[in-house]
Amino acid sequence: MSGLFGSSSANPTQGDIKNDVAVKEPPKDSISDIAFSSAADLLAVGSWDNAVRIYEIDERGNSQGKAMFEHQGPVMSVCWNTTGTKVCGAGADKAARLMDLSANPNTATQVAQHDQPIRCVKMFQNGGNDMVVTGSWDKTIKYWDVRQPTCVGTVTCQERVYTMDIKDQLLVVGTADRYINIVNLSDPMKFYKTIQSPLKWQTRVVSCFSDASGFAVGSIEGRCAIQYVEEKDSAANFSFKCHRQPDTANRDSNKVYSVNAISFHPVHGTFSTAGSDGTFHFWDKDAKHRLKGYPEVGGSITSTAFNRNGNIFAYAVSYDWSKGYAANTSTYPNKIMLHPVLGDECKPRPGGKKR
Repeated sequence: MSGLFGSSSANPTQGDIKNDVAVKEPPKDSISDIAFSSAADLLAVGSWDNAVRIYEIDERGNSQGKAMFEHQGPVMSVCWNTTGTKVCGAGADKAARLMDLSANPNTATQVAQHDQPIRCVKMFQNGGNDMVVTGSWDKTIKYWDVRQPTCVGTVTCQERVYTMDIKDQLLVVGTADRYINIVNLSDPMKFYKTIQSPLKWQTRVVSCFSDASGFAVGSIEGRCAIQYVEEKDSAANFSFKCHRQPDTANRDSNKVYSVNAISFHPVHGTFSTAGSDGTFHFWDKDAKHRLKGYPEVGGSITSTAFNRNGNIFAYAVSYDWSKGYAANTSTYPNKIMLHPVLGDECKPRPGGKKR
């Protein structure tokens, strides 16, 4: 949508954030997760103040609160159902709760329970019915049919679940000890494949490609890996450094920052990375090329999301605990910003696929 919030930057590789707009009345505590609806410009936000909030965003980037429901502990993950009408939150209260925005806004029903905090929640459809999948620090993923009060399936993982993503029939689960489990949702009770992360340090985030042929992995060491599911595509796997800055105290080394969030553009298949260094970047995995880099936003970026047509990129700025509790001061920023995606910012590099 041309003219959304303002005009684009003239520099081909350096993006600017001067037209980015703040969401009004953000949570008062750290923001853990954000997700857009597939049906409208509605943004779900989960935070450490035990709440899930839904904001409505108009074409000029104006936002207003539309609905909210509460958990009994910090919310660690939020998602929408495939039709974009129901919001699910999960977190430290070991429960997942579901709100139907079209029926009972501000009223949530518990739909899942674990023995330990739920780190991740996603939704998909099975036979036209809404299903919830939860990943927990109790080392399990569980499947829930929202029409039933009890779990319909449990799969035990090697370790605590840290991150999870879903696209079409592909479910990717990242755990402690760098295990990555790949599930084909047509056969959800077993792992289609298990690998160790190609990155040497702890997995922070996994994110499925827009065509569900693979996924990206981000780690605490400022690296991202591109990984295809099938062996026939393995020649296209690679990893690269990102979210690193020169160390002014030591000319021969870099400061390394965690990759906290990876989001794929719904139209172009390009993707973003965002990290503890407070920057975000857009990339073309097929051309192995950075499309745009953006200046620091004033604090760690904890979560990101594109809206349904890819013309808004939302990012949450909050403390991410990467430096322990002592660095979490009362002056640390806590906000959600909306970046208008203009022109060729997220378009693949001309010239087609390059391996």
